[in-house]
Amino acid sequence: MYPWEKTILASTQPVRRKVFISHYHLHQAETDAFLRNFGSVFIRKTVGAMGDDNLIDSTNPEYVMRRIREEYIGDSTVTIVLVGSCTHSRRYIDWEIKGSLRQGADSLPNGLLAIQCAPSGADLPPRLEANWQSSNINCYAKYYRYPHSHEELRQWIEDANNARTTRAHLIRNSHDTMMSYNSKCRMCGVTH
Repeated sequence: MYPWEKTILASTQPVRRKVFISHYHLHQAETDAFLRNFGSVFIRKTVGAMGDDNLIDSTNPEYVMRRIREEYIGDSTVTIVLVGSCTHSRRYIDWEIKGSLRQGADSLPNGLLAIQCAPSGADLPPRLEANWQSSNINCYAKYYRYPHSHEELRQWIEDANNARTTRAHLIRNSHDTMMSYNSKCRMCGVTH
């Protein structure tokens, strides 16, 4: 193969974005299945999925979130929230979405999309819902059912990546409201 042929071949390969996967560990089986089925589409940044031993061993929430922001969200361009039946009630999910939507003078927010992993339906986390419209139009975040193909997921990720510059003005990320504790689950009626 000639060197110029390698360049042409490399330029035709799909882009693999660094994607932070936000998920609730109660839905670990669904998270692992999603990563097995679609992990080749993106470069994954996860905490505690698919047997990762990269759990952050601390009971200090500020420390945990700082490490997640620095080591996972900060090194990614898109955040996918895998939404299961109880995901909406988790404070760490809220904090990960908040960290993903952060923008500054020298930093872009992460693109944000939610994918339903619970076959019976799911409620969106409030901060994600504030950035979404049911038509998936005129909003920062998009919400989809489980993807049918790698190409479909790739398109969703590219749209989320492009939103960082084209739809960032639509972000709703109130700095005064942040879940202090897990809330009561609207599906189960308990606090997990």
